[in-house]
Amino acid sequence: MAADLFAALRGESEVLPPAESVVLVVIDGLGAISLRGHAGHARALTAGMVKKDVAQSVFPSTTAAALTSIVTGAWPGAHGLVGYRVVDPSRDVLVNQLSGWESDGIDPLVWQAAPTIFERAGRSGHESFAVGLAAYAHSGFTKATLRGAEFVAADTAASRIEAAYALAQTHPGALVYCYLPEVDKAGHKHGIASREWVAALEDVDAALSARVPPGVGVLVTSDHGMVDVPQKRQIVLEEAHLAGIRHLGGEPRMLHAYLEPEVDVAEVMTRWRSDLHGSADVLTRGDAVDARLFGPTVTDAAASRIGDVLVIARGTWAVYDGTAADQRGRAMIGQHGALTPEERQVPLIRLGAFAR
Repeated sequence: MAADLFAALRGESEVLPPAESVVLVVIDGLGAISLRGHAGHARALTAGMVKKDVAQSVFPSTTAAALTSIVTGAWPGAHGLVGYRVVDPSRDVLVNQLSGWESDGIDPLVWQAAPTIFERAGRSGHESFAVGLAAYAHSGFTKATLRGAEFVAADTAASRIEAAYALAQTHPGALVYCYLPEVDKAGHKHGIASREWVAALEDVDAALSARVPPGVGVLVTSDHGMVDVPQKRQIVLEEAHLAGIRHLGGEPRMLHAYLEPEVDVAEVMTRWRSDLHGSADVLTRGDAVDARLFGPTVTDAAASRIGDVLVIARGTWAVYDGTAADQRGRAMIGQHGALTPEERQVPLIRLGAFAR
């Protein structure tokens, strides 16, 4: 995607028409299947959407991994953000790769070493901007993923789109990134079948109904979709299930289990496959790497952060650590991280100079 955007600025893309400036809009949490199922609430987005206007997100289908892949053009196995929470092997502690950079002591310039599309744009003589919420301007995740771009803050979805289009129009040759988290937030709290989620989708759709300036190409996509997890599909692991587990990372639809050094991986695999039969797939790190789930290549740094055992939820199941002190996550309705089409199929919609 990044290479195509740069090629479009040069008029050399085989996929996208030429554009004077480009805007990449990421609607967090909006799966292609959910979007099509609510097309009546997203007429601007779906008006010209055809069957092939979709892309496949990475695994795990979670923001830390997928958003980083969008802005680096690298698979999780290359950029190293292989889940929501993973072990820092140098300190033997779990770290949160989305919101824990400061509190967990992660250096964003070291932990995420892949160059961003904004750094690449700068080296090619193109200005780049990132438009988002002010609260994200100085976060560790922003430093890891948006470095090289000038951050521009705006409060609402409409004001962010307006700012992105204005920047693209007034800075010919620019690459502008615009982040819209509203749909994802509504889905987590209320579910994708809720009025609140539909209202968030309508707000984003209204924002994207704005006129695109002449010569500006706009690509609209998402990092992942999501599924609603009903309470009856919550599997809670108690102490007996967690025997031999040193750390349990990831998230409820894609767990990284890190074992105690003396524990037999085969024994844990047999036990967990029995306990979770029909509700989740249980793989070793080697299984996942061999299957290229994290991409065609996995660096040593990325491999060291992947769990010894992975638990990938099927259907609408989710798996929780019942021994954790904080159980607030079990109130989350919309979830993601696994391999279902609802989570991995995302829209790839062209507007402005990119429109079909």
